[in-house]
Amino acid sequence: MSANAATSRAGRRRHPWALLRGVAVTAVSLVFALPIVWMFAAAFKTNVQVTDPSVGLFFSPTLENFRNVLADGEILRSLRNSLIVGGVSTALSALIAVPAAWAVGRFRMHRTGSLILIARIVPAVSLLVPWYYLFARAGLVGSYTVLVLSHMFVSVPLILWIMIGFFEGLPVELEEAARTDGLSAFGAFWRIALPLAAPGTATASLLAFVFSWNNFMFALIFADENTRTAPVTLFNFISYASTDWGGLMAAAALMTIPVVLVAVIGQKHLVAGLTAGATKG
Repeated sequence: MSANAATSRAGRRRHPWALLRGVAVTAVSLVFALPIVWMFAAAFKTNVQVTDPSVGLFFSPTLENFRNVLADGEILRSLRNSLIVGGVSTALSALIAVPAAWAVGRFRMHRTGSLILIARIVPAVSLLVPWYYLFARAGLVGSYTVLVLSHMFVSVPLILWIMIGFFEGLPVELEEAARTDGLSAFGAFWRIALPLAAPGTATASLLAFVFSWNNFMFALIFADENTRTAPVTLFNFISYASTDWGGLMAAAALMTIPVVLVAVIGQKHLVAGLTAGATKG
């Protein structure tokens, strides 16, 4: 009986803290969700309604913004370009960075990892002028190639630095046992380490893809009308004299949906990856 009473008292002591934690989580979630809710709501408003503070979430929705945005096909073309650039740059970055992260983590080449991380620290804007000069001399400006290469400059160090922690957290005994059974070092990586690090690879790749999807600066400088990505197309709704808020919000909603779908579909791997990456050993 005394044990039950002690458990009951401990539960009552924890209850206020659990309630406070729930309120705090709800408040933070609302703060982050409110701009997204406002964006989707504004996509169904007229420009007058968007700029009218008295019009909240209760209004007569209209699909005119989406009709206007989809009429010329520019947003669909730019979304396709974003998908191509983001998918190819993420895939190539993972192909390079994941084996490199395994090598750095397993063979303790932290100095090499730190040198590669410098590319993540250097502001990309400082490289735009030399990049543009080199890519222009090579005839690559306006192509998918230059966008993929510029995005990889950020994605490779990002995936590398995330994956080093995952590989360092995996038991080295599993790979040693595989080596004893006759596998090479790369065979142990391919058959043992890589499958175990799948959640981390998914997490790092998703973060790299989101960076590429949202990147504005590289596409603004290096893309042309045929390779323009979605963030640059959204910028076209803003002019010197006025802003087409309804069209801008409709285009932003269309741009947000693919990333949300990818995050929802990969939610299990994303949560597992973030949890596994929080600890080592």
